[in-house]
Amino acid sequence: MRPALLFSTLLAVALLSFPSAGIGAESAEELIRQGDVFYARLQPAEALKFYLPAEKLDPRNGRLLVRIARQYRHLVSETAKRAEKLRLGGMAVDYAKRAVALAPNDSEAHLALAIGTGKLLPLQSSKEQVANSSIIKNAADKAIALDPASDLAWQVLGRWYLNLAEVGSMKRALAQIAYGKLPAARYEDAERCFLKAIELNPNRLMHYIELGRTYSNMGREAEARKFITKGLAMPDTEKDDPETKQRGREILKKLQ
Repeated sequence: MRPALLFSTLLAVALLSFPSAGIGAESAEELIRQGDVFYARLQPAEALKFYLPAEKLDPRNGRLLVRIARQYRHLVSETAKRAEKLRLGGMAVDYAKRAVALAPNDSEAHLALAIGTGKLLPLQSSKEQVANSSIIKNAADKAIALDPASDLAWQVLGRWYLNLAEVGSMKRALAQIAYGKLPAARYEDAERCFLKAIELNPNRLMHYIELGRTYSNMGREAEARKFITKGLAMPDTEKDDPETKQRGREILKKLQ
């Protein structure tokens, strides 16, 4: 082999042997940017392929941990297995807790904790639900205190009030005997939060459908139909929008 050709061959082999010259050389910032592309496409599994390596490079990046928490939370919606939902939801909560610990003054971190904890509630026992209810409320309150313009934080707080207000007096009494006193909540509180969320961001269909659900529970059927119908007419932009729309359709059927 000619010396020049031999040198070129050895150089090529050497370059391929070092990660710094290949795909694995991206910085955490570049990996996050690539992950964001898939996050915007609502592809959480693909986004994690970039976010998780970025975490290894920058494990104390609170905003990155929030991104990862979101992806695991979104994956919960993609599986039908209860055990897998619990596993993925638990990872979302763990990453959110780490984000809060690293960035206690970041509204998004507290919001991630509130949403992630709420995502697990339907899968938990009554005792766990009562215990975690206060975590959701405190995290949502903190998120709003840090960023009053966060429409999603107002949405979470509204759902907290709505879900507790839906608990009947008999069930509430039994829960209080078994697990301790439940916080007070009124439909009017939920209404206030959802109206605020709509004011801040009128482009999220979940705000309208959850407000319609609130009015349905209050017996204000005409307003319930109005807001649910408006939400159903809007395009899906969030991972949970199809699920939210299905909930709205079910309410409309009951109102007919």
